[in-house]
Amino acid sequence: MTTSAVFEPIHAFDIQQAQARISSEIAPTPLQYCPRLSQDTGWEVYLKREDLQDVRSYKIRGALFGISNLSDAERAKGIVTASAGNHAQGVAYACRTMGIRGKIYVPEPTPKQKRDRILVHGGEQVELVVTGANFDEAAAAAHAEAEATGANFIEPFDARDTITGQGTVAAEVVSQLSALGKSLDTIVVPVGGGGLISGITSYLADMAPRTAIVGIEPAGAASLTAAFAAGEPVTLPAVDPFVDGAAVKRIGSLPFQILEANQGRLHWDTVSEGAVCTEQLGLYQNEGIIAEPAGALSVAGLRELKLQEGSVVVCVISGGNNDVLRYNEIMERSLVHRGLKHYFLVNFPQEPGQLRHFLTEILGPNDDITLFEYLKRNNRETGAALVGLELSRAADFSGLLERMANSKISCQHLEPGTPEYDYLVASQ
Repeated sequence: MTTSAVFEPIHAFDIQQAQARISSEIAPTPLQYCPRLSQDTGWEVYLKREDLQDVRSYKIRGALFGISNLSDAERAKGIVTASAGNHAQGVAYACRTMGIRGKIYVPEPTPKQKRDRILVHGGEQVELVVTGANFDEAAAAAHAEAEATGANFIEPFDARDTITGQGTVAAEVVSQLSALGKSLDTIVVPVGGGGLISGITSYLADMAPRTAIVGIEPAGAASLTAAFAAGEPVTLPAVDPFVDGAAVKRIGSLPFQILEANQGRLHWDTVSEGAVCTEQLGLYQNEGIIAEPAGALSVAGLRELKLQEGSVVVCVISGGNNDVLRYNEIMERSLVHRGLKHYFLVNFPQEPGQLRHFLTEILGPNDDITLFEYLKRNNRETGAALVGLELSRAADFSGLLERMANSKISCQHLEPGTPEYDYLVASQ
């Protein structure tokens, strides 16, 4: 069914007013031409560097605008919010600079780097509460706190002020391209709860109605895709928390209404978490950009587009709050995504020379063993081992499988996403 509630659209004028309100606190972020992605695609690709905000994400825009609209009496009651980490930093920043007490809820998977930055930005004005397995559970606890205490809940994405503040990203992009004598053909936007893309859509609907807007979600948390399929916001049964800045079970009601009303200019797609990791590494190694997983969503989605030669395309790099401790996992997921890392359950017959046979007759000359762990033996004839292999080229995989099939050693390829893979590999 279609969302039936009547809502008041957000217009470019509203967003321009928000821009004027918050301009004293934040400076416009750079719009950088990206030679590498432009050469790869044949388009003019620009990166909107929201990772260069003081809190390293666009979320400060909506947080500042929403809090600035509170009355003195409302500010005296304090603030409560829930966040995967970036919105919380914007709220914490506003609490410290405006002298407002705040209580911030984040889910347990929130990286330590984001937790630490929340406390740095908020100082003595904020209290951090870590609870819940995902954003939605943390949000439920925060709403309960606000109802019990009378504090003001600052919505991370499902509120008019928040969306209006996020729309200032589009206002800057249009102005920056205009200064270069260019107009925007396509903008690629990461999607979590929908606040950013609905704000951008609201501005462009008035100021650049021919611009295509592309929303990119992680495959493990595709709440917008599910909402459009159902005709209304739905709650996903589970989400993959890896792309933490976009790991939302349910798209916001107001963002969905805005997006539903603009379907003619809107496109949406999903990308795998592995593809996100590959683009994170690409941005770091080539452009020196430290993007968090959600921050790389737009570039990952860029690869799926089919546009005219020379199109002017902007990818929003939404955040750069990435914990360096996650890079091993990022590298692992990227290798798996590119077909360079594979895992096998190998049953070695209990005969002399079987491991040597595996190394010399099955492995290719450039294949590396990255993991070798004997598992509990089920019988006396065979011994099972979990083996991780890294290939130098993805094209070498078919030859490896052929050699395995022709060997008397039993080798079972563990496919990502299967229960066997998750149990044996993800737990390593």
